[in-house]
Amino acid sequence: MLAHHIHDALAQVRRLQALILEKRLFRGYSGLARMAGGLAVLAGVLVMSAPGFPATPSAHLLGWGVVLVTGLVINYGALFYWFASILAARSSPREFRPAFDAVPPLAVGAVLSLALILHGEYDLLFGTWMCLYGLAHMPYRNSLPFANYLVGLFYLISGVVILVWPGVAFTNPYPMGLVFGAGELGGGLVLCRLNKETVLEQEEETEHENNA
Repeated sequence: MLAHHIHDALAQVRRLQALILEKRLFRGYSGLARMAGGLAVLAGVLVMSAPGFPATPSAHLLGWGVVLVTGLVINYGALFYWFASILAARSSPREFRPAFDAVPPLAVGAVLSLALILHGEYDLLFGTWMCLYGLAHMPYRNSLPFANYLVGLFYLISGVVILVWPGVAFTNPYPMGLVFGAGELGGGLVLCRLNKETVLEQEEETEHENNA
């Protein structure tokens, strides 16, 4: 009998822990926006691999710069739209704090990229970008689904492989395109699932309030 009560108590604790973890998840990122960023990466690969595209580091740097700006506009545009809705609903602005967790590794990535470009080490850029972007996923270990953490590991492992793999040229857009295209599409699917669960929870809460 005592063992049965202990088992029930432990089950209730696990359910409570799962509920607390669910409430801590950050829901500001858009899965569709992230997938759109992945499609922008693939589109950039098609353009930069076309026969008429200049096979020079400067041209490819410009091409990836356009892809970066496109992704930033899409993803952070969706993020700030969500933030505006949070303010309109008079929710706590503290819910926006996890969005800043990725800033340190991304800022370091920008500095390292500038240093590599100034020293003409273009071929090291892909691996550096992958590693730093993978590290940007790590702070979200407890605020996004675990699958997003696995996406970060995918970027980290890919970055290490690209850095040590001989003959990876910056003017070949395929390594970068395949890794970031797959990573952003996969990460977008993870966020889409989270967003769908959020909508279902909101519908259940609304239905509960109406019944009350």
